Amino acid sequence: MSEVLSQSQIDMLLNAARNGNIDAGVGNTAQSEEKRYPKYDFYSPKKFTRDRLKMVSSVFESYVRVLSSRLNAMLHLACDLEVESVEEQRYYEFSNALSERDVLVLVQDTLEDTGEKEPILLHITTGIMVSMIDRLLGGSGDVEGEIGSDYEYTDIELRLYTDLMRSMVDCLDSAWKNYIDIGFRFNRVEVNPTLVQLIGLDEAVVIIGITVKTAVSSGRFSICLPGTMLSDVFSQMNRETSSMRQPNKHDSDEIMDSLRASELPIIAELQHTTLRLSDIYHLHVGDVIDLGQPKDSKVFLNIGDKRWFDGTMGVFQKNKAVRIDKTYVLSEMGRLEDEGERQ
Repeated sequence: MSEVLSQSQIDMLLNAARNGNIDAGVGNTAQSEEKRYPKYDFYSPKKFTRDRLKMVSSVFESYVRVLSSRLNAMLHLACDLEVESVEEQRYYEFSNALSERDVLVLVQDTLEDTGEKEPILLHITTGIMVSMIDRLLGGSGDVEGEIGSDYEYTDIELRLYTDLMRSMVDCLDSAWKNYIDIGFRFNRVEVNPTLVQLIGLDEAVVIIGITVKTAVSSGRFSICLPGTMLSDVFSQMNRETSSMRQPNKHDSDEIMDSLRASELPIIAELQHTTLRLSDIYHLHVGDVIDLGQPKDSKVFLNIGDKRWFDGTMGVFQKNKAVRIDKTYVLSEMGRLEDEGERQ
């Protein structure tokens, strides 16, 4: 039976509640459990597995290393780039974060020409981009206090913006070369992305978030990969992997023809015996070495270090010859094949 609280105990609980001294351990535990397991939206299932996203992450780890070296050389300033996140989203989540003054770069892949393709989108925050442009123009790159949310690029800045982004796109090819033969082509700069429907709002995309840091500025570089493009990439990789696993019959025939035409030395071994070093030292022309075997004993035919045949010494067309009487390697191979079939 549960214990009934007295009036004094009830008053103590009320006072503790007013002073904030009640232990809310149970509520915190429930809250922590809720935080530990993220909610899954069954109306919007994920298109790519975790392993696929890990592969994309490793591709762009290589990309940031190449790009960092390129930017260091262009800006004469140390640039630190790091892949911060690789997430699958819906395109509307990416587009809703853009403003009217943002600038996007559109890139096309050269994997397969299947008609109209959804472009790859590149976006870099205004502050870090203006800082890099200032470095190209001979400045220090320290423009943090001059850039507001309503900043608009000038025509000259847009031209330099384009040149910088072309260089950043050029580094994409080398990042993918260890996985698939694919190229990327700079398409155009879009100065008002909110007015252009580039990808279906509900389409799956993978967003790669890259942090960019210099001594005077920092920002974020985002790459939006369309789900259709990644699906084509993974399909192509699967086809190439399966074709590598399946032997090509034409190639196999050529290899076997080449092997059949190759020449191997065959050594006919009469017999062997053992002599003392002193006996070998006193051997002279005309001496006879007794092999301890009858004259009609077998001759061993060796290929490499393995005995293949036994035979009998004789004469064929006035030349010394060996007639094969028994096979070793071929009969052994046949025996193994028979055992394999029985199993």
